[in-house]
Amino acid sequence: MYEWSEEQLMVRAAVRDFVDKEIRPHRDALEFGDMPPYDLLRKMFATFGMTEMQKANFDSRIAAERAAADGAASQDAGTGGDAKERATRDANAIAFQIIPIIELCRVCPGMVTAMGVSMGLTAASVMSKGTIAQKERWGRDLLTLEKIGAWAITEPGSGSDAFGSMKATARRDGDEYVLNGSKTFITNGPYADTIVFICKLDEGNAPEDRTVLQFVLDAGMEGLEQSKPLRKMGMHSSPTGELFLDDVRVGSDRLLGESEEAYKGTGGRQASKATFGQERTGVVAMALGIVERCLELSVAYANDRVQFGQPIGQFQLIQLKLAKMEVARMNLQNQVFRNIEMAAAGAPGSFAEASAGKLYAAQAAMEVALEAVQIFGGNGYMAEFEVEQLARDAKVLQIYAGTDEIQVSAVARALLAEQAGA
Repeated sequence: MYEWSEEQLMVRAAVRDFVDKEIRPHRDALEFGDMPPYDLLRKMFATFGMTEMQKANFDSRIAAERAAADGAASQDAGTGGDAKERATRDANAIAFQIIPIIELCRVCPGMVTAMGVSMGLTAASVMSKGTIAQKERWGRDLLTLEKIGAWAITEPGSGSDAFGSMKATARRDGDEYVLNGSKTFITNGPYADTIVFICKLDEGNAPEDRTVLQFVLDAGMEGLEQSKPLRKMGMHSSPTGELFLDDVRVGSDRLLGESEEAYKGTGGRQASKATFGQERTGVVAMALGIVERCLELSVAYANDRVQFGQPIGQFQLIQLKLAKMEVARMNLQNQVFRNIEMAAAGAPGSFAEASAGKLYAAQAAMEVALEAVQIFGGNGYMAEFEVEQLARDAKVLQIYAGTDEIQVSAVARALLAEQAGA
């Protein structure tokens, strides 16, 4: 895959038209008026049949898992046609999921963060770790956005050292657990209906050796408090908040998998790490949307803005900025195409590769957005011009899902380990 197909371009045009007509008019309310993005996202899902598609996919997956659990042969969803045809269909399906991410990020990147954490991180945890009953209880509603999800790992004293500094605990009490602790910077935290709460089992041993567990909580549970949205630099269309748990009592039915066994040793940490890998891959598509829009706006402005008797696009320094933006756009687009092809082939990249992709994408988005502001000059610093918002929104890509520094470490450690094992 080296370019979008005609069918994919048609989908992109339809999504872009929807975004321009249904979301762009609400940009100021999303950005400055504390308008939650969820109803607009649900409208987009309904418009393009994504809600029904998610329901059908979920029902098919659960049916296959039940058949496997009963010892029956599950029907291969990929039957019909040869391997090449199946790979093409799979690539199309994945592309149709990625295109809305790119298009939304051209206007409100925060909406993708809100959607991704709910449908991605939260739902992925339930669908990968949960029992069939738990998937039916929470997964379907999360995947269709009927319920909004939050994935709670970060704490006030943790940040990059998410596990080492984790203080939230689960204490056994008979057949139940008692949860305590606080979480911060939680996407969808203020409005979440369903929360995956990550904490350590209070086993009486050293905190660094304790088992990491994942529980599912519902809004309104006794002892659970969800803060109002926090004020922040960018991504205003993605509500972020804090969570406070004070003796929240839950049964084992809320422990994902309903057993501690899978979490023993590094099991709990590895489950969260796998979720991080998915999030890092998603940042590439987000960065592409930001870069595409910044470049589009910058080219138009460079043609229209006249200084010293000629359009500023005629000056070589401006041309250099535009050329570098285009190089970044091409690199990100190729990276997106690679991710689509690998996923369709059932060959997802390594955790280190996801980290490398995220590192480049986040830096490219930030550099391009700042150069766009520079091309716009004083106008670029004003909130009425889109590049101002995109520059603020791009910054968090270098922070969440692991900072740039954490990505560098992940890539370097993988390289060193590979060489040592050769």
